[in-house]
Amino acid sequence: MGRMLMEARLACSRRPRHLAGMQTFSFNTNRAPVLFIADLHLDPARPDAMEAFLAFADGSARRAAALFILGDLFEAWIGDDARPPDEPVGPALRALAAGGTMVFLMHGNRDFLLGDDFRDAAGATRLEEPAIIHVDDEPVLLEHGDALCIDDVAYQAFRAQVRDPAWQAGFLALPIAERLRQAQAARTRSGEEMAGKTEAIMDVNPGAVGQRLRDWQVRRLIHGHTHRPAVHEFELDGQPATRIVLGDWFEQGSVLRVEHGRYALETLAFGR
Repeated sequence: MGRMLMEARLACSRRPRHLAGMQTFSFNTNRAPVLFIADLHLDPARPDAMEAFLAFADGSARRAAALFILGDLFEAWIGDDARPPDEPVGPALRALAAGGTMVFLMHGNRDFLLGDDFRDAAGATRLEEPAIIHVDDEPVLLEHGDALCIDDVAYQAFRAQVRDPAWQAGFLALPIAERLRQAQAARTRSGEEMAGKTEAIMDVNPGAVGQRLRDWQVRRLIHGHTHRPAVHEFELDGQPATRIVLGDWFEQGSVLRVEHGRYALETLAFGR
């Protein structure tokens, strides 16, 4: 399969005026499927998930026009310069891209320091957040999802801090050992804080979702982050709207497949 299966074009004429000039990609899923994943949290300490992802990248993903990774590909990423020489994910993605499947990477809340060096090694394209693509002539909004969890005020303050370019530059200037120490401490602290939060506060805010759809003039949103895979259909301003939540890769793999116009959440069993 080559990239001829995916038609990429500028679609500014159909986009809101404030988005004009931005590049988007269009896909015809009658020609080849489009796949979406998020929240893999890949880590050497979880070999089952790693093996499942590598098998997926070397298997069914090769038949897709594109693979969109909407954040948290890794459990943690402290900078491209700290990437182990035997890290297997980059080569797997590069092989996938070389076979004709376009690979898109979006930052999550765990891997927001993924940089150009890794993307280049993986043969991937950076996907800004949020982003619009066209699937079967329908505009679809993509994002990681954490920015929609506005009821978690403490988390939003943390997010604003670590997404600040000055903070990132300062962190990346630290020795790798110190970055590792701080990242481990942050993960421990995050786990402790999550234990004291309600399920509702860690979910997306419905009002924020509605406003995001209005701002971008779309009626379909795909995101991850909450680890609550589901298809939510609702009415927005008198029109039908859909929010699709991608699943995590802790107990099993989770993939959203769009093929022949049909959106389907699928699971991938570990150990097979």
